[in-house]
Amino acid sequence: MSQTLEQIQNFKGKYPRQLWYLFFSEMWERFSFYGMRGMLTFFMVNELKLGEGQANLQYGATQAFVYALTFVGGLLADKILGFRRSLFWGGILMIIGSIVLAIDPKTFFFVGIGFNIIGTGFFKPNISSMVGNLYKEGDNRIDAGFSLFYAGVNLGALFGGYLCIAIAKRELLADFIPAHLAWNVAFGISSFFMMVSLLTFIRTQKSLSTIGLSPLAHLESGRRRIYEIATFALSLVLIPVVIIMVAKTEYTDIFMNIIGPASVVYLIYEMKNYGWKENKKLIAALLFMFFSIFFWAFFEQSGGSLSLFAANNLNKNILGVEFDPNGVNNSANSLFVICFAALVGLAWVWMSHKKIEPNTIVKFGLGFLFLAGGFYTFYYTRFFTNEQGITSLGVFTLGWFIITFGELCLSPIGMGVMTKLSPKKLQAVIMGMWFLASAYGQYFAGILGANIANASENSNNYEKLMVYTDGYKQLGLYSLIAGVLIIAISPLMKKMMGGVK
Repeated sequence: MSQTLEQIQNFKGKYPRQLWYLFFSEMWERFSFYGMRGMLTFFMVNELKLGEGQANLQYGATQAFVYALTFVGGLLADKILGFRRSLFWGGILMIIGSIVLAIDPKTFFFVGIGFNIIGTGFFKPNISSMVGNLYKEGDNRIDAGFSLFYAGVNLGALFGGYLCIAIAKRELLADFIPAHLAWNVAFGISSFFMMVSLLTFIRTQKSLSTIGLSPLAHLESGRRRIYEIATFALSLVLIPVVIIMVAKTEYTDIFMNIIGPASVVYLIYEMKNYGWKENKKLIAALLFMFFSIFFWAFFEQSGGSLSLFAANNLNKNILGVEFDPNGVNNSANSLFVICFAALVGLAWVWMSHKKIEPNTIVKFGLGFLFLAGGFYTFYYTRFFTNEQGITSLGVFTLGWFIITFGELCLSPIGMGVMTKLSPKKLQAVIMGMWFLASAYGQYFAGILGANIANASENSNNYEKLMVYTDGYKQLGLYSLIAGVLIIAISPLMKKMMGGVK
C-alpha cells in the first residue's frame, strides 16, 4: 500500500520501510563501485605498467572526479531532474562504463572510468538525499537511519572489494576462469551488480510518495522535457572531457583549483535568500566539509599507497587462515562497519535519550583520534616484518578495525548533519558539496600516496616497508593533532549550529 510523505515520515519504530529499499539499491551500487575502486591502482601498476607514484596520482584524480561531480549531479537534480531521474540516468552511465571495462580494460580503461565518473555524480548524492527526506526536520532518529544506510554501503563494499580484486589476481576461482580473462570477468562482475542496483530502485521507487520527483513539475511537459534532454546531452559531452582530464593529472590540478571555490561562491549566492539563523548553519556545514577533507585524505590511502603496501609487504595469514592481502585491504573496513554500524547508530539514539550524546563536532574529533590510532598501528607493522619486508596481515587488519570506529563517528553522521543544517531547497546542493569535500580528500590522498611511493623509488622491499610505515606514522600524528583541535573548538561550533546536534 502506497503512503503519503507525511505517513512515511511518521513511521513507527527505528527505521522507515522505504529505507530498506534504498539500502539494497545502494548496497549493489557500492558492490560495483568498490569492486572497481579496489582494482584501479593494482591494475595501473601491473597491467598498464605505470610507476607507483604516477598510479597514486591517477587514482587520486579518478576518485577526485568521482566525488567532485556529485556536486554537479546534486545541483542538476535539485534544479532540473529530481533525485529519482538523476539516479536512473547515473545508473545507466555506470553500467555502460563497467561493460566497456569488462570488454577490454587495457584499451578502454579511461573510457570506462569516464562513464563511471559521470554516472556516479548523478547517482551518489541523490540516493543519500532521498534517505534524508524520509525523516521530518528535527527527528533525532536520522543518525541511526544513516548509520543503517551506511551499513548497506559497506555490505556491498565488503563483497565487491574482496571478490573483484581476488578474481583479477587469480587468488579466487582461478580453476574456472582462464588467466587471460581474469580482469575482464572482474570488471564484468562489477557491471552485473550495477544492473541489479538499478533494477532494485526501479521496482521500489513507487513507495517513496513524492520524494525525488521532478522540481519542474509545474512546467508544461514539453518545456520540462527540453531541460531534461539538455541535461542528458551535457553529461554525455562531459564524458570525453573527463577522460582527458583524468588521463592527464595536471588537468585535474586545474579543475580542483576551480570547482571548490566555485561551489562556495554559488552557496554564498544562495545564502542571500536566507536569514542569519539559516546562514550560520550553512557556515557550520562548510566547516564540517573542511574538516572532512583531511580525514578522507588520510583514510583514502586505502585505494592508493595501502593497496601497494598490501600487494608488496603483507603476508596472507590471519589467525591461521589465508586471505588475499589486497582483498583484506579493500574489505576489512567494510566488514567491521557491517558489524558495528547499526550498534553505533543505536548507541547515539540511547545517548540522546539520556541527554549525554556528544555533539556532532565532538564526534568528528573522535573520528580523527581513531584514525590516528589506526595509522599508528599500520606504522607498528614494521616491528613484525622479516628480512624480505613481509609483515603481518593480522596487525594490518587491526589497524582497519580501529579506523572503522573513526569512520563511523564521521561519515554517516556527516551525511545526517548536512541534511539537518541545510534548508530543504538546498539539500541536494549541500549533499553534493559534502561529497565534493570528499573529492578534495581523494585528490590529496593521491598526492600523499605519490609522495610516499616516490620516496621509496629504487628501494628494495624491506626499505619500501620502512618508507611506507614512516609515512603512516606521520599521518597518525597529523590525525591526532586534528582530533584534539576539533574537540577544542566544539563549543563555538555548537553555537553556530543553532540547536542541531
